[in-house]
Parts: sequence; C-alpha cells; structure tokens
Amino acid sequence: MIQPVQPYIYNNVNNPYAQNYGILNPNPIPQTQTIQMPIGKRNHILVDPIKVDTFVKQKENALPYIYNVLATSNNEAEITETLYITDRLIEAGTEGIDKMYPVLARFNNTNSPNIQTFLAGIYRKIQVPDAFGPLVAMLIRNSINPPQSNFDPNEEVGGAILAYISDRFRN
Repeated sequence: MIQPVQPYIYNNVNNPYAQNYGILNPNPIPQTQTIQMPIGKRNHILVDPIKVDTFVKQKENALPYIYNVLATSNNEAEITETLYITDRLIEAGTEGIDKMYPVLARFNNTNSPNIQTFLAGIYRKIQVPDAFGPLVAMLIRNSINPPQSNFDPNEEVGGAILAYISDRFRN
C-alpha cells in the first residue's frame, strides 16, 4: 500500500501540488496537463518547475507517488513528466530508484520517443543489469522502424548502451 508523505512547504503555505498530485491524497483528483510535449522546432518538454521541485525536494518520500503513477498511468504526457521527475530525483541523490526497475520495465517496449528518451537516461544512471537487453531491443526496433519525432531517441538509447559497456570495461 502506498503511504502518503508529508507535504513540502513552499513559500510558507502548503503547496497545492502536495494536495493535487497525491502527496497528501493517495487518490488525487485528475489535474489539467501541466507538461507541454515536444512540438514543431521545440525538441524538449516543458514542465511546471514548481511541481518538479516539490517532488525532487521530497527525495525518497516522493517515490511512492512516482511508483504509483508509473504503475497505473497510460497517459504519455503524465508518464514522460514522471520520468523527468525521476531523472531529477536521481540527480538529487535520491536512493532506491534502482529498486523501481520492475515498474520502469513496463515501458521497455514502448514506441514513444519521449518515454524512450527519459527511460534510457534513467537506465544510464541507475545501471540496473536487467535494463541492458531492453535498451538494445529498443535501439534495434527504432532502427527498423524509425520513430516520427522532432528528435532522435536513439541518441539517448545508444548513449545508455555505451555507458553500460564502458562501465563494464573500466579498471
């Protein structure tokens, strides 16, 4: 069972994200989409920085929410945003994200270039051995059927594969 965590206080008031996104309420009310997916010449996502910072500052306490979203969501934008938050959590030194591999593996066969890019970046950082095969499969799948996107997810996928290989040969 997912346990609610303590709210993050922002500017001395309870941050609305704590209530709206499930930190206090394990069954959050659906919100409007805060993420803007890549479009046109913009090859990156736009997220609400306050929301992202709220979760990043929670560190390990944010993981139940992250896990729940990744385990249940079928919304590409929500998944992409959550993977972005997960990536930022890793950069902030959050422990235990490698234990989330089973829920991350749910997206190993995705054709979404957005999800592939963030997933590969996360795998590059957490270096879970079980993720190497899915990364290679993702690269092969994308080579056979290149994704229609305004950026190439194979750059991140290939980089993650190289990180796995180069780490194995370091002395």
